Amino acid sequence: MSKTYMGVRLRRLREDRGMTQAALARALEISPSYLNQIEQNARPLTVPVLLKLNAAFGLDVQMFSDADEARLIIDLRAALADQGAGISVAEVRELATNMPEVARSIIAMQRRLRETAERADQLAGHITAPPGHSPAAFEAVRDWFYERRNHVAELDLAAEAIGDALPPGRMTAGLTDRLAGRHGIRIAQGGAALRRYDPAERILHLAAHLSPGQMAFQIATQLAFLEQGETIARLSQDPTLSVDACTLLRIGLANYFAGALILPYRAFLAAAEATHYDIDLLARRFGVGFETTCHRLSTLQRPEARGVPFFFIRVDRAGNISKRQSATDFHFSRIGGSCPLWNIYEAFARPGEVLRQVAQMPDGRSYLWIARQVQTGQGGFGAPVKTFAVALGCDLTHAERLVYARGLELRNPETATRIGPGCKVCERPACPQRAFPMVGRPLAAHPGEAQFAPYSGAG
Repeated sequence: MSKTYMGVRLRRLREDRGMTQAALARALEISPSYLNQIEQNARPLTVPVLLKLNAAFGLDVQMFSDADEARLIIDLRAALADQGAGISVAEVRELATNMPEVARSIIAMQRRLRETAERADQLAGHITAPPGHSPAAFEAVRDWFYERRNHVAELDLAAEAIGDALPPGRMTAGLTDRLAGRHGIRIAQGGAALRRYDPAERILHLAAHLSPGQMAFQIATQLAFLEQGETIARLSQDPTLSVDACTLLRIGLANYFAGALILPYRAFLAAAEATHYDIDLLARRFGVGFETTCHRLSTLQRPEARGVPFFFIRVDRAGNISKRQSATDFHFSRIGGSCPLWNIYEAFARPGEVLRQVAQMPDGRSYLWIARQVQTGQGGFGAPVKTFAVALGCDLTHAERLVYARGLELRNPETATRIGPGCKVCERPACPQRAFPMVGRPLAAHPGEAQFAPYSGAG
């Protein structure tokens, strides 16, 4: 417990249960004066008291953890920055630490305001409505998975029961037989769409260029809708989500099931630990790509058998984040882009190479990052190819479990690259890559910021 002053959270727990200080003190076998001091942040919340809380109420002790604090601070600062509020980092941290639900409410209100403004612009004809779903819907689905540490136990267990019965890396034949035997559906290859199901003809159309691993994934996705439809429907009917977000969540859950099927939890975790999380070795063993392997590694958070808690992200050359999944608390801002010093952007200049980086955030937390460029598409002359960079990161406390930590000075802070959450909310005063000042800071708050003035002639 790095943050032990949790008085507001304890007071909220007591009030939610309609208890007086004296009643809670009796339940915890401590004096009312001691409890009052804890609630007023005059005394820390100790581990023995936390264990008594768990024994007395069976609550999730994560409510007294600071694991989400870093992400919450970034989101709150971004929400306030959208309103032009230059609130100090200390004030934001105080609010996020002591009143996290208030902080989340502010973030949610700003998200709804931004979504409403986007819709108003579209209706007014100020911008052309983009095809597909709104950015807010994508963010809401990302948050849904984040709140569950990117692990959906029901789907993971159901997928594992199927995947364990099939040979790793060679599941296509077995899944094809399951699709035909249980559901009377045959497969036809051809066409441009990755997967298209014709319910009238009971034919699953798959693109001709798919590899065996990609075919297995697409068949497994169809099986998710056929065999886990009720579970997916129940999970995706979240009253806090918009219609767009619920639709996206349904697709995300089906894809989650597919990944968990072709990479069964226990077998995949055992192989990951045995290879020290060597992504290329795991990809070859299970017959999937680098990106799919990284994505699955970010989901290994079954309570009784946890893997390394990873953060997974995918970006294009323009810096657009198209995938972001997390089992840890690392988080970049939703506004203003991410940090150009992060090694994921260097991956585009060094195709085929796995890059390593020890990176430190402004709050002092350090991470080990692995990044590589990946491509998707049919290939061949003139055929379109999509190029991305994917990165997998973990806190340095777990880094020694990874093969990628070999030869790196993990404990030397001088060797870490100082990155940040994005210039608009990054508090580093003299970053050589800063594109514009932090929101709320005067334009020339420190030497070097004058370069951001319009028509300054810099560069």
